[in-house]
Amino acid sequence: MLDWLKNINKEYPEFYKEYLAKFSEKSNRYVMLSTETTGLNPKDDVVLTISAFAVVDDSILIGDNFEHILLQYKYFHDNKLSNEFIIESKMEKLSEPEAVEKFINYLGNAVIVGHHIDFDVEMINASLERLGCGRLKNEALDIDIMYRKLQDITDKEFSLVELSEAFKIPISDRNSSADDAYTIALLFLKLKSRLRIK
Repeated sequence: MLDWLKNINKEYPEFYKEYLAKFSEKSNRYVMLSTETTGLNPKDDVVLTISAFAVVDDSILIGDNFEHILLQYKYFHDNKLSNEFIIESKMEKLSEPEAVEKFINYLGNAVIVGHHIDFDVEMINASLERLGCGRLKNEALDIDIMYRKLQDITDKEFSLVELSEAFKIPISDRNSSADDAYTIALLFLKLKSRLRIK
């Protein structure tokens, strides 16, 4: 049976239905998204942290941010891994259902921006699927693709470090998802201006 036929009468959780209702209007808000995950396979790996900053009218809204650790004890337990990072971090810790619901409420109908954003989106989609929800509906922009379009390059991908060096943006030594989200915001503003995106 076709997927859309299976889902046509599906009863989604309330928070996801509220999220879908927000797409009747276009947003002027961009959300810079960065995740940390246990690996690169959306089917087997899980999200450890979600970090985001909003950009509106060419300004990074530091107060409009999202940063949470997801308590993925089952993943660690099943794979016999340690979770000192989660235990020691002072960031707010939420279960995956709590964190994903909070993130979806935070995200709304904003345009998602990231570095190799398809991966982050697929990881969030896998989390949504576990909660009986549909997929993200937001438009997404990738700063690597934006940079390659600006430079007319089709045969190479650029790391976040390479993009930062190209625009003389200092890179933090901490290497957290929040630092990456902020760097993505700085790069996005530069690329948005040069590509004349409104």
